[in-house]
Amino acid sequence: MVAVSGLAPEAAPDIAVERCERISEADLLQLCEATNAAIIEGGGFGWLEPQGHDVLMRHFRGVLMVPERELFLARLDGRVVGSAQLVKPPRNNEAQAVGAQLTHAYIAPYARGVGLARKLIRSVEERAASLGHRVLNLDVRETQTTAIQIFETLGYTRWGTHPAYARVKGRIVQGHFFHRLLDPPRRRGGS
Repeated sequence: MVAVSGLAPEAAPDIAVERCERISEADLLQLCEATNAAIIEGGGFGWLEPQGHDVLMRHFRGVLMVPERELFLARLDGRVVGSAQLVKPPRNNEAQAVGAQLTHAYIAPYARGVGLARKLIRSVEERAASLGHRVLNLDVRETQTTAIQIFETLGYTRWGTHPAYARVKGRIVQGHFFHRLLDPPRRRGGS
């Protein structure tokens, strides 16, 4: 990048994704803000109307208590701007333990365009593979076209469409189902 009028070029944003086992009050408030921003923008979480911070705080604290769920936080310059959840099958479902579910994946509108969505999805994939899952499943409303494009460019296969998947603003919309086969984790230090 070239400096203009003697100004230094802008630094690239610092993006990070982490698996969250505990959450601070500050991070929780940022997560609630990002969640409501994504809801207002129309996608990624399932709620159609913004929620109060108390509702969202209870929700995320509850997610952290469920053994079959793992919460991932996306950060832009240290600030929480999105999340995703990995949902593992219950222990009594050994037949379907091959697969896990990616759900509630979103990035706040003010943090998009820097590669965080892809990094978030790849982090969930890596974790699922490390747990022995070989398939990651997800579903998306047809109205979430950007999310659909991201999943398709990351190698997800659309295998089906539900004609009456959800109701959005009084209208029934379709939903699309995707899966991606995961590579087994690589062994370190050997063949």
